[in-house]
Amino acid sequence: MARPKSEDKRNAILDAATRLFAERGLAAAPTSEISKLAGVAEGTLFTYFGTKDELINSLYREIKLGLADAMMSDFPRKKNVRTRMRHVWDRDVRWGIANPRQRKVLGQLLVSEVLTKQSREAGSAPFVEFQTMIRDGIEGRVFRNDLPVELISKSLGALVEATIDLTVANPSKADRYRESGFQMLWAGITRR
Repeated sequence: MARPKSEDKRNAILDAATRLFAERGLAAAPTSEISKLAGVAEGTLFTYFGTKDELINSLYREIKLGLADAMMSDFPRKKNVRTRMRHVWDRDVRWGIANPRQRKVLGQLLVSEVLTKQSREAGSAPFVEFQTMIRDGIEGRVFRNDLPVELISKSLGALVEATIDLTVANPSKADRYRESGFQMLWAGITRR
C-alpha cells in the first residue's frame, strides 16, 4: 500500500523550487537540486509532481493563490471604486516587497511557455472580483471607457512593479513611491 502524501514534503519541494528558480531561473534549476534542497529523494519529488513542468505549473498556482489572498482578503466590496482600487494597490505592493523570491519567480513563470492554459486560468480565477471592479469603474463612468479592462489590469501590474523596485532600492521613500504610483495609475485610468 502506498504511503499517504505529506503536505509538509510537498511544501518543502515548492519552497525549494521557489528558492532555486529565483536564484538560477527555471531552466537552470534541475530537479535533483530542488530535491536535495527540499531534503527529499528525487523520486519523492516525482511522486508529488510527475514532471518538472507539473512542478512549475503547481508552483505558479500556489504563488498566484498567495498573491490573491494578500490582495483580496478584506476586500472592501461595498466601498467606492477608488477605495477598492487603493486596497488592491496597497496589498499588491506590500506582497511584492514581503515576497521577493515569489515575485521574481512569478515574473519568470508569466513568460514561460511551460504554463498550461488550465494553470493560467486557475491563476486568474481568484482575481475575478478585481476584474469586476474594473468593469464597475468603466460602467459607472469613473474609469475611461476607451481603455480595455486588461490594459488597466496590466498598467496596475507595471506600476506596482516599478513601485516595488524603487522601494526596495530606497526604503526611506517607500510611502512616497506607493502614493505617487497610485496617483499615476488613478490619473491614467479615470475620466477627466
